Amino acid sequence: MRRIAMVAAAVLALGIGPAGAADMPIFDAHMHYSHDAWDMVPPAEAVKILKQAGLRRAMVSSSDDEGTQKLYKLAPEIVIPVLRPYRKRGELSSWVRDPTVIDYLESRLAKYHYVAIGEFHVYGADADLPVVRRMVQLAKQRGLFLHLHGDADAVERVFKQDPQARILWAHSGFDRPEAVSAMLSKHPALWADLAFRNDQASNGKVAEGWRKAFLAHPDRFLVGTDTYTPERWYYVVEHANYSRGWLADLPKDVAEKIGWRNGDAIFSAMLKQQ
Repeated sequence: MRRIAMVAAAVLALGIGPAGAADMPIFDAHMHYSHDAWDMVPPAEAVKILKQAGLRRAMVSSSDDEGTQKLYKLAPEIVIPVLRPYRKRGELSSWVRDPTVIDYLESRLAKYHYVAIGEFHVYGADADLPVVRRMVQLAKQRGLFLHLHGDADAVERVFKQDPQARILWAHSGFDRPEAVSAMLSKHPALWADLAFRNDQASNGKVAEGWRKAFLAHPDRFLVGTDTYTPERWYYVVEHANYSRGWLADLPKDVAEKIGWRNGDAIFSAMLKQQ
């Protein structure tokens, strides 16, 4: 807790926090609050961090889903629930061949509301395995996004299974901006989050390749923190302000779309309709 307070105080002291000049709200499209985070960062403290970071909304998934439900119960005005197929750490590579994952997903979908299934990890031909195919069908039946962490091959395979699928590509596939832009041009129902990328900006200036991609597809990118370990929660405030910093190097309308308007228009609206 002391570490969280120290980071937040340092950021605010620089004048770049929610009360500073760069006070853009942030829609964070990639957060996790898994079982090993609950003791280190209790739910009330996690919600406090989200507010301190100036997050307008945050898409939260967890392993297992109880973490998401804990935060959503405390802050439904901020938290947007996403259903992850993992019940605990260690299922990242095994889930695609585990049929019990489908039982788990179906039971949670019957009980709670979500805007997406994910973040899930799948690469190449594994996207055509029966468990993944059934998950894609579940998303289609319920009108949910798929938050896919994988390569372009996996994205292509999912679109072949369901040409009407809507995919949020985690970390923009960790691919080059030119390749990401080409995928967005090819697939109108593909969006890309920028979580955990350190290549889109340097010294507060947007890298030229990413600038071209952002200007070509301003409606298709979202920012994200990716709190994939409990310790990452200590940097949510810092990351939100880092995002505000490089977004300020873009035209205002583009910056606002990537910073919060895209996510708000899609995912906040989806939750209101349920």
